[in-house]
Amino acid sequence: MIPFSILDLAPVTEGSDATRSFRNSLDLARLGERLGYRRYWLAEHHNMPGIASAATAVLIGHIAGGTSTIRVGAGGIMLPNHSPLQVAEQFGTLAALYPGRIDLGLGRAPGTDQATARALRRYFEGADTFPDDVVELLGYFEPAAPGQPVRAVPGAGLEVPVWLLGSSLFGARLAAQLGLPYAFASHFAPDAMDQALAIYRRDFRPSTRLAAPYAILAANVVVADSDAEARRLFTTQQQAFVNLRRGRPGLIPPPLDDIEAFWTPAEKLGVEHALACAVVGGPATAGAGLRAFIERHRPDELLITANIFDHGARLRSFELAAAVRDAMANASPAAAG
Repeated sequence: MIPFSILDLAPVTEGSDATRSFRNSLDLARLGERLGYRRYWLAEHHNMPGIASAATAVLIGHIAGGTSTIRVGAGGIMLPNHSPLQVAEQFGTLAALYPGRIDLGLGRAPGTDQATARALRRYFEGADTFPDDVVELLGYFEPAAPGQPVRAVPGAGLEVPVWLLGSSLFGARLAAQLGLPYAFASHFAPDAMDQALAIYRRDFRPSTRLAAPYAILAANVVVADSDAEARRLFTTQQQAFVNLRRGRPGLIPPPLDDIEAFWTPAEKLGVEHALACAVVGGPATAGAGLRAFIERHRPDELLITANIFDHGARLRSFELAAAVRDAMANASPAAAG
């Protein structure tokens, strides 16, 4: 059975605040560690009232410090918002504090709207130089050479696995060219998923960092005790997408009993398309959905996210997803043999 991992957007729900969000994230990470999830990633977003992970490296340190074995990292850092040296120093610091546990995923998008991207200063200058910036960043993690004028302290010589993230073919090609592991954002942008995976695997060049291609796919996975309850919980994510497309991003809303009364037919079509990589249901339905997704797309790892309003229900969803994973592993031919 392939590994399962967690993508957390540090959601801030209506009636709550960032402090509660960070407490809940650590709670979820500890549960994920106990349940055998491989890694726990946080994503960089800015100017999003419902997402509290803007200072991603800081939050990664909080999560890593409160856990002991699970890998913790960025899924991802939007590199054009930062200088490569600063990112190397931040993640070198994290790797020195938590050896063998830190991942660095890199993305090319700003992670926000255009006005905020301008406020971040670097994005419009850095987006076109993303491949060069990735190479520069990788160099800072190499052992420092004698006389090297600029080095990452800490960072140089430390083991920091670097991933490329993407929702188009650009990242797949670059990850293959550089011999890096690749994660595709299929949880909100599934259109190019199959083609990107094919290009990445076909064109992959082995590197000192990775001998063979390794691809993660992301999916929305909401599991509850019944199909009806899971569908109800999923309306929180559906509402959040509609609100974003209406230009009114806000705090994460509670679920609705009747989502059809909330969106227009056109909004429903758009959201269902964007969230096509979703498995929503009770354990039996979720098991069938996860099995079909994995068998069709053959990822090396599955990164699951669940934007659920109630913290207890969110913990329960990841608990049930882990049980589904274990049942699938026990039922596999390899396990039977």
